[in-house]
Amino acid sequence: MMAVAKLLGGVPGRLALALFAMCWGVPAMAEAIGLKSSLCHAVTDSQARDDRLASLRFSCTDAPRDYQRGSLWLTSRLDRLPIEPRHIVLMVHYSRFDRLAVAFSYADGAVRWQEVSGGRFGTHWRAGGQIAFEAPDRDAPITAVTLRFERLADYGLLHARLMPAAEGVEQSTVLAAIIGAALTLLLVGGIYTLSLAAAIRRHFLAWHGAWAVCMFVWGAIWSQLDLLAFPAMAGTVSAQICTFLSCLAVALATASAVTSLGRDTLPRALRTGTLALGAANAVAGVPLALIRGPGLTQFAELLGYLILADLAAVTLCLGWAWRRGSTEARDFAGAWSVPMVTLAAIQLVDMDDHLWGAGSKLVILLAATWQTLWLTIATTRRIGRLRIERDRARAGEALAREAARRDALTGVRNRRGFEENVASLLDRARAGGLPAALLLIDIDRFKSINDEHGHDAGDAVLHRIGERIASWEGAMCTVGRIGGEEFGLLAVGLDGLILDRFAESVRVGIAACDHRRIIGDQIVTASIGVAQSRVAADFRELFKLADEALYEAKHAGRNRVVTRRYRGHAARPADPSVAARDQAASRSSR
Repeated sequence: MMAVAKLLGGVPGRLALALFAMCWGVPAMAEAIGLKSSLCHAVTDSQARDDRLASLRFSCTDAPRDYQRGSLWLTSRLDRLPIEPRHIVLMVHYSRFDRLAVAFSYADGAVRWQEVSGGRFGTHWRAGGQIAFEAPDRDAPITAVTLRFERLADYGLLHARLMPAAEGVEQSTVLAAIIGAALTLLLVGGIYTLSLAAAIRRHFLAWHGAWAVCMFVWGAIWSQLDLLAFPAMAGTVSAQICTFLSCLAVALATASAVTSLGRDTLPRALRTGTLALGAANAVAGVPLALIRGPGLTQFAELLGYLILADLAAVTLCLGWAWRRGSTEARDFAGAWSVPMVTLAAIQLVDMDDHLWGAGSKLVILLAATWQTLWLTIATTRRIGRLRIERDRARAGEALAREAARRDALTGVRNRRGFEENVASLLDRARAGGLPAALLLIDIDRFKSINDEHGHDAGDAVLHRIGERIASWEGAMCTVGRIGGEEFGLLAVGLDGLILDRFAESVRVGIAACDHRRIIGDQIVTASIGVAQSRVAADFRELFKLADEALYEAKHAGRNRVVTRRYRGHAARPADPSVAARDQAASRSSR
């Protein structure tokens, strides 16, 4: 399992290396003594009693063997170690064993035993995947510490340290805080990424979110924080689950990295082969999690080569896609390049007795947290850029739609835009039982302006009048250029004397426009035909009535307002464009 844990460094990040560099030289670490180099061993059958300790013959030369189905006894004399033989604690990394009993031997001949077994760690477990055995305080100094393992899977996975009891408490507290923070970030990052995947339907985000959740579960089980809720998982079960989850995490990370790259950026063979390597890691995790014999280390080493091949394939995919201009490749390369460096560091430096005893597994957890944050931030930024581009595109479309409904010369709505606004305003008037009035405004003798001053001057006059008419536009009033020198204004909520005054103010306002820079002192007036309805009528009827009123105003001498009141019943809504077409001939005749 140690080899797999080290090789899981393929999922770490820059934060882990930084913390590793900072924590490597922490002064408190100098007081922790690794026991492995000072251990002597003996092997018995499982039926042997603990009180046989005094009669055992220990070997301090060769490595222990043939212990997997029996008891492996390991002892260390404290007079050979640079540690005060009082107030000490033994910290052991949990692994695959059925039972672990620890004996503290004192100078007066007393022996004090403590033990844990699978599913029953009691109060001995500590954050960071360790089991603590604190020596009872006695007047006599401690002379030796002995560990008895029942059915230990592999001696090579054993890591044990002696330290002052106060130092053990401090290290456990620090580890619990760091691991708790890392797990919180992993869980939040995983949930956030999965929610993004569901929202925008991107496969690589789903794989990445699954990887983050997998690493969260792995970290909770490895650190033993899960024992707060599930104490029966202590020991071998947790070790086996962690082994499988570490292999599964490699597969999920591989799928996330490869699927983030577009199908057109990678050769099909490279893409398929890399995904197959990732899947092979997950499959290999099943037998590795179940092995409890001498082949565990050898199988883990083979898996290590498979993980290295997987990492090399992913690196090739990222490099290939990067050269083809993939922005996703750049983001993932930043997250995956550091894990490669971390993997090399873990392989070259034995860290398992460092970093408060959490070793390479703490590096893996912190690195996984960093990678989750890195990719989450990178993905969020990419989505943010896409959203900005989308909003800009939508704004451009909205501007284009608005421009299509605006008259380029006067700035008011053109016939299409006016008719659309009229329809919605009349619907609101009908719903509220409000009166409505349509004003048709025609510039008097406009042809003479074009003839005397030119079309540019005529356009300038229309522009100025359009600006003046637009000043009356509001929530209950819409204006537009019907065509040529004719404008329309629909007002909701006005009738009777108030409407008459409003129409007159429009006429006066148009006549007051200053055109001296364009046509000298010539005053430009307008004739206005008003169609009034106490209950909003059909636009076709209003248009017809207003057109008749405008015709009357023209023939009565121009520069005046003529109002017609609609006497019929409000009809069903009709297409406003029909009214405009029906009156085209009459407008052209004026």
